[in-house]
Amino acid sequence: MQLITTGEGAVMASIINPLQVSRFLRRYDDAAAQKGIKISMGFNFHEYLSITRATPTKGPTFPNFRPDCSPIESGEGYWILGVDKNNDVALVEAARLYDLSHSNFAEHLESLKAFYADPTAHPQNVCLCTAPSAKKITGKVAYRGDFWVRKDFRGRQGIANIIGGIGRALSFALWAPDFLCSLVEGWTLDKGVYEVTHHEPGGAIIRLEEEDIMEDNWLVWVTGDELRREIELHDRSELAPPSCFSPA
Repeated sequence: MQLITTGEGAVMASIINPLQVSRFLRRYDDAAAQKGIKISMGFNFHEYLSITRATPTKGPTFPNFRPDCSPIESGEGYWILGVDKNNDVALVEAARLYDLSHSNFAEHLESLKAFYADPTAHPQNVCLCTAPSAKKITGKVAYRGDFWVRKDFRGRQGIANIIGGIGRALSFALWAPDFLCSLVEGWTLDKGVYEVTHHEPGGAIIRLEEEDIMEDNWLVWVTGDELRREIELHDRSELAPPSCFSPA
């Protein structure tokens, strides 16, 4: 089956097997349920902002995902919501697609275009990206961020990787991106919070004074081909028949 996505001035077709994606996604959705979290997704970022603003202990929502700062066109963003047995918010994350066919992720960050529709309106803010690979991240770039987990769920092993798996499946199904990337704090890599394919320091030193956001993050990413292979290999291993041979 074909999922056809459109880019500016061109139509690009990517072969996506929805059954493979659904099997991959089911693995992580079931894992979330086992930890007491029910996952849903949405596309209205006004709704997302109202949820995050009403969520105690969550820090400011990054302007990437605030429609008043950086409007997200239909089909170019989604968010994930996890609730507990009482229907209270346990975790959130958001993702959006950037068209960097004439740019790269480093330039997109440093120009502040990643955060604001009009960067010139925010001259006091700054972002520095020194990760060498950020300049090679171009084309259709899916970016995941604004990840937050409620304190009482943070000690439950694997929550971040469960949401990571769901995010990879959804991003692949919706966009089949050339790259999928995030910016994460260094301590999360030291503690193995995330399963990452590639990572580099200097992803982004961010100072967004209006948003009260100051961070020094690493860049983590996976290529589109690696993402596709991960989903396809999972499907093959899940469907592989048991061996009829006994070990010698």
